[in-house]
Parts: sequence; C-alpha cells; structure tokens
Amino acid sequence: MSEVKDRTTELTSQYAAQVTGDLERNTKEQDRIGGEIQALQEQLTALQHDHTVLVNLQQALGGASPAAEAATATVSSVPHQGVASSKPGRPKKTAATNAKTTASKKTAPKQTAPKQSAAKVSSPKAPKPAAEPTLVEVIRGYLKQQSEPRSAAEISDALTQAHPDRTVKTTVVRTTLEGLVAKNHAHRNKQGTSVFYTAPATQEPAAG
Repeated sequence: MSEVKDRTTELTSQYAAQVTGDLERNTKEQDRIGGEIQALQEQLTALQHDHTVLVNLQQALGGASPAAEAATATVSSVPHQGVASSKPGRPKKTAATNAKTTASKKTAPKQTAPKQSAAKVSSPKAPKPAAEPTLVEVIRGYLKQQSEPRSAAEISDALTQAHPDRTVKTTVVRTTLEGLVAKNHAHRNKQGTSVFYTAPATQEPAAG
C-alpha cells in the first residue's frame, strides 16, 4: 500500500509541475501577444498621424491656388452676367431687386476661404520636421552599440533613460526584439531562464 501511495504522490507532483509550467508558458504567451498588439497599435497611430499630415499638405499644395483662381474668376464674371442669369430662374423683377441679388452674389465669393485654408496649412507643416525614429530603429541602433548581450528589461531601462519623452515598456521591447530575431536582424540567446539579445554579426550579411 505504501508503494501505491508513493507512486500516486509522484504522479501528482509531476502533473502539478507540468500544469505550473503550462501556466507559465500561457502567461508569457499572453504577455508576448499583448505586447505585439500594443506595438502594432503604436505603429497604426503613427501611420494615421502621418496620413493626416500628408493629406493636409496635399490640400495645401494642390488645392489652395485653383480655388483662389476659381473664386476670382466668378467675381469678375458676376457684374455683367449676374442680372441676365438671374432673370430666367425667377419671375419678372425690377432692376433694383436684380441689382441687390448681384451685389449679394459679389460679396459671397469674396469670403476669405482661400486665406483660411492657407492659415490651416501652416499648422500641419510644423510636425513634419520632428520625425522621431521608430522603436525598431532605436532598438537596432542600441544593440549595435552594445558589446555584450542585453535582456529586454535592460534594453527597456536604457531606452527609457535615453528617450525620457517616450513610453518604453518591457513587453513592447520584447515583442519588437522577437520580431527582429524572426527577420535575422537580431540574435536571441537563452541562458537558464533568462533571454538575452545581441545585434547580428557583420559577417553574416557579407556571407549571404
């Protein structure tokens, strides 16, 4: 009976250890996927910001001057043709009422719509020079400067100190590093339970 109890306790301990390991792997996988989602969300936000800036610049460069020319063209054609064009659309009116309508039409195109667009254009031009490097570029540059392997936590702390204006999370850094490893832009070394990352050797691109 004692042997049976010993076997059952051993099996129970083995299953418990296996379940614990599975839980740890599950938690790590959740952290990794969550970090990937956050990294992709940051990239999407940056792309959306660039998109709005480019759209504003496109409207400023290609849409402001034709609108101004069209406005001036309509203003110059109104005094002579405004009375004749307004007559077919309505019943007979006196010359005074027609003159009032043409005067109102004259003032309408003279609104400062093109000037407002020019004023709006000046604001989006400001963020364009301040283009910050992406997290991938920052991490790759940091790894190239290091002579020893670094963990994701060490890289995250170093980037936080080097870029205090940016929020650098360890999960996002780990996800970005795994993406670089998948593209052969970084190497992954596991030492015990810790994982360290290094820049790829310069010989590999030459050999490939």
